[in-house]
Amino acid sequence: MKYLKKQDKEISDLIKKETKRQEETLMMIPSENIASSAVEEAVGSSLENKYAEGYPYKRYYQGQKNVDAIETLVIERAKKLFNVPHANVQPYSGSPANFAVYNAVCEPRDVISGLSLPDGGHLTHGWKVSATAKYFKSYPYHVLKNGLIDFDEVKKIAKKYKPKLIWCGATAYPREFPFKEFSKIADSIGAYFAADISHIAGLVAGGAHKSPVQFAHIVTTTTHKTLRGPRGAMILVTKKGLKKDPELADKIDKAIFPGLQGGPHINTIAGIGVALKEASTPKFKKYAKQIVKNAKVLANELKKYGFDLISGGTDTHLLLIDLRNKRILGNTLAEALEEASIVINKNSVPFDTNPPFYPSGIRMGTPGITSRGMKEKEMVLIAKFISELTLAVSETKKKLGITLEDERKRSIRAQIIKNTEVITAIRKKVLGICKRFPVKKFY
Repeated sequence: MKYLKKQDKEISDLIKKETKRQEETLMMIPSENIASSAVEEAVGSSLENKYAEGYPYKRYYQGQKNVDAIETLVIERAKKLFNVPHANVQPYSGSPANFAVYNAVCEPRDVISGLSLPDGGHLTHGWKVSATAKYFKSYPYHVLKNGLIDFDEVKKIAKKYKPKLIWCGATAYPREFPFKEFSKIADSIGAYFAADISHIAGLVAGGAHKSPVQFAHIVTTTTHKTLRGPRGAMILVTKKGLKKDPELADKIDKAIFPGLQGGPHINTIAGIGVALKEASTPKFKKYAKQIVKNAKVLANELKKYGFDLISGGTDTHLLLIDLRNKRILGNTLAEALEEASIVINKNSVPFDTNPPFYPSGIRMGTPGITSRGMKEKEMVLIAKFISELTLAVSETKKKLGITLEDERKRSIRAQIIKNTEVITAIRKKVLGICKRFPVKKFY
């Protein structure tokens, strides 16, 4: 970063600090991962300078010969990797990609249905604070007490309200998605079925999770999570989608441009292309399977320590943990773990009795630490660290007489962390693991 350091030392120094933070912590937020050096080079290349409004060979400006070839190549790679007849690689991120689906197949006030946000769903699947619930009539479905999707409710919503669009996908659902069941329900009422695989795209590409392609009409995904690419997104149209609506591919393309976005980020698209090539290799398939192996071991170990895992475990890359039996807020444990260099996130759990900003749960995943080469042995250690820290925080709370209501205050949480001495010891052990498994950029 010699040029950046010379031009803008403040930004340069902050980036160096962030790089050091990533190197010295366990990246366990399920939506984060480590892109390769090749992906980073593509994103930071001269492609940043090119404006390419439109689609390949149908641009509005001159000088498009090379970027047309790049976008066309990336589209072909996406189609081949996911076995679909059409792919749009221009969405800036997952939320615009999902809104473009509405733009393509719905009219304002059409009925839609997706998994409720507190049950693990995504904002853009029709949650009440999202624009998707403002412009469309949303009837969310939920999970059962066992943490699995309530398909009786999905069927009732379909039968009673006849949604135009049904979503499957989530941000905090640890089990394999039952695409076939959703497909049957959507087909029974003539609805579009969209599978949002943003979290599991890399698992699908690597054969570690079933593919939605034969069941869904539309598939959306981000590219920076388990797919290990840059922060972008894609919309895929399946054979089933084209059979339902032969114009669906054109509708999706028009919904992105000119319907929602302007010029695409060609540098990001190139980075997506690199990630797609990487994801087509045997090495990536091994990586995807290791993500799931690691998550399962981590889940089983945490259960041994008395943690209450939503749905009892995981089939994917993430774990959702209800801390109510530990009498600790998600905020407190997430902040304490960060002090110990284990980075996860607070998260609401199904049937949470606490508000979203002070939730009862935490969410963690294995994509980032698996990218560093960690395997089952390290998961056993990490589970032990999490258990030791949780127990220590609980004991500190008792000693200081702090209640769950008290924990909502940042100053109180800071007091708990300050008085939990074991954090320092765990941080040293975590740093030792990080040094043994450095952030490598050459896979």
